[in-house]
Amino acid sequence: MAQGAAGVVETTRHGVGTLHAVVVAYPLQGHIIPVVHLALRLAARGFAVTFVSTEAVHAQTARALGVDPDGYDPFAAARAQEEGLLLGDVSYELVSDGLPVGCDRSLHHDDFMDALFHALPAHVEQLLRRVVVDPGATFLVADTFFVWPATLARRLGVAYVSFWTEPALIFNLYYHIDLLTQNGHFRCSEPRKDTITYIPGVASIEPNELMSYLQETDTTSVVHRIIFKAFDEARGANYVLCNTVEELEPSTIAALRADRPFYAVGPIFPAGFARSAVATSMWAESDCSRWLDAQPPGSVLYISFGSYAHVTRQELHEIAGGVLASGARFLWVMRPDIVSSDDPDPLPEGFADAAAGRGLVVQWCCQVEVLSHAAVGGFLTHCGWNSILESAWAGVPMLCFPLLTDQLTNRRLVVREWRAGVSIGDRGAVRADEVKARIEGVMGGEDGAKLREQVKKLRGTLEAAVAPGGSSRRSFDEFVDELKRRCGAEAATDPKLVADRS
Repeated sequence: MAQGAAGVVETTRHGVGTLHAVVVAYPLQGHIIPVVHLALRLAARGFAVTFVSTEAVHAQTARALGVDPDGYDPFAAARAQEEGLLLGDVSYELVSDGLPVGCDRSLHHDDFMDALFHALPAHVEQLLRRVVVDPGATFLVADTFFVWPATLARRLGVAYVSFWTEPALIFNLYYHIDLLTQNGHFRCSEPRKDTITYIPGVASIEPNELMSYLQETDTTSVVHRIIFKAFDEARGANYVLCNTVEELEPSTIAALRADRPFYAVGPIFPAGFARSAVATSMWAESDCSRWLDAQPPGSVLYISFGSYAHVTRQELHEIAGGVLASGARFLWVMRPDIVSSDDPDPLPEGFADAAAGRGLVVQWCCQVEVLSHAAVGGFLTHCGWNSILESAWAGVPMLCFPLLTDQLTNRRLVVREWRAGVSIGDRGAVRADEVKARIEGVMGGEDGAKLREQVKKLRGTLEAAVAPGGSSRRSFDEFVDELKRRCGAEAATDPKLVADRS
């Protein structure tokens, strides 16, 4: 490997005839985790993989590990593993997202989104023109939320695989924005409040269960423009991969499959549901194992609001009051910018003293390790899709406090459809007494026992899906076979490529 102009790892290009997956990661923590492990899955099936991340994500991930970003390659450890983890190979490439690496993207959210909309596509195209040397044998795997994949795939003559990191229900609702608009539930000054019953594959859904962006009347924001453009592009995808399980969303997935090849291949986790061989965390992780080891089984409430969404100081104080009043032991992930990058210590005054001896507050942790620990008996979560799948796999019931975007709709799945959790508060309205009551209900008593039984069933569904013969395993096998047929056939029949090989 040689050093690139920017001082980062630059890998060699794949040769003509090699079946090649170019995987482009969306630069947000919740999207990076599953796409890294999808790339490893593809490599394990023999594809050469070029994994593309942004310079900013690379630098933040390296800082979290305490290593120099120059020359750091997160896939080096995975390549070194034995037992044939990587039958293909994984190259690592970086592009600029259009902003300075040191820019605080959380604090400047709209500028960040605007850069992803306008600046990033040109940088990606420049990179793709360098790494795609055999279009017939190459396919592009890009996050559905990107605004350029179908256009660039057509321009370069490669197949486009849209990778959806959220439930099929969310994809389906965005995919049918036109129906929501036509029926007056979206893009009008006073959206209808009656039950939505006309989305294919969705028997019914309430307007307040839609994603937050579909509940807003101002649809001119940069995020709305990204959603509209991204789903225009998704209609041009050759295939859609979704990090879900068919048995969890059968009617929705069936409806989507009627429109285009749609593969439910989740849950996509690190091997063995353990710490990943590829570092994906954008914050330094605290080791909580010794503290957890000292707690009784099932006694700890794990609290995390994910990697990106924010809470208000008032909401945080109400939740903190409920946690203290419940008497529960707790492990709380308190991201430094959870309220704002300008407010690094948002917990109520005296909270640490009041919680001494039964609570631990850390900035970040390895979530799969924490949820897998026997001491953890509940998860107060923002309802990010990765968190939901991880909690279900670990058999931990959820207290659902969604903050924005898909999290509101994810809560519906957890609470209403799967009965694997309970709801806390609503947008902008959460009270300490309600938080206390919900924690007490989940962590003990008859309600908690029922939830744990439901989560146990949910875990069984996930385990069966990824086991040999399971629905997700079969779906991924079918996807791989289809890509090998398509790319192998196109590469073999291209006269120029045949001439090049002879």
